Amino acid sequence: MTSRAVLPRLLLLLLIIALAAWLAAHRAVLAPSALAAWFTALGGWAPVLFVLTYAIGAVLLFPAALLSMAGGAAFGPVWGTLLDLAGATLGAGAAFLAARFLMAGWVRHRVGGRLGRLVAGVEAEGWHFVAAARLMPVIPYALLNYGLGLTRIGFWPYLGASAACMIPGSIAYTWLGYAGREAAAGGDATAIRYALLGLGVLGLAAFLPRMVRRLRATA
Repeated sequence: MTSRAVLPRLLLLLLIIALAAWLAAHRAVLAPSALAAWFTALGGWAPVLFVLTYAIGAVLLFPAALLSMAGGAAFGPVWGTLLDLAGATLGAGAAFLAARFLMAGWVRHRVGGRLGRLVAGVEAEGWHFVAAARLMPVIPYALLNYGLGLTRIGFWPYLGASAACMIPGSIAYTWLGYAGREAAAGGDATAIRYALLGLGVLGLAAFLPRMVRRLRATA
């Protein structure tokens, strides 16, 4: 491999390491409540910057659940869900392309033995496997983005299945974040309602792949 090909990968890896170190040193600043307050203060630019921040966080392996909860706290249950889904989809696409074209060696090391299961699953079921993995995430969201980049699935089937099947998780964590904001503001009834709705959506999403498999088996 030539130095011209190695240099972009090395620079990207160094950037990821530097940003990951910064994230580790500023955990308090990145709590959902702190993120929500920061984005709320940005005014009209807040939605755009939030989506970009979510996508960058996904590439840097930052927990998606915390980002989604921040979106719910900052933008409410409806707009928060839409912005969380947009950021998660953009981040999923960026990580997938980075794994496929720039960081294959690093991804193989990080994903480890789970990569074989991803490859086998995609070979057997294609985008259906991606959909099931999104709904019932045995592998964390951020690592799954990278791992699927090393399979043979096409980019658009991957992105379409990911976007569609991340909707339940986006709704659930957004509503949990909104419930946290309402609880902090003293709206206990609203907080309880949205917290229960969020947990209910998570539970439904966990059982949905099994239900689909049973329907396909009996069809």
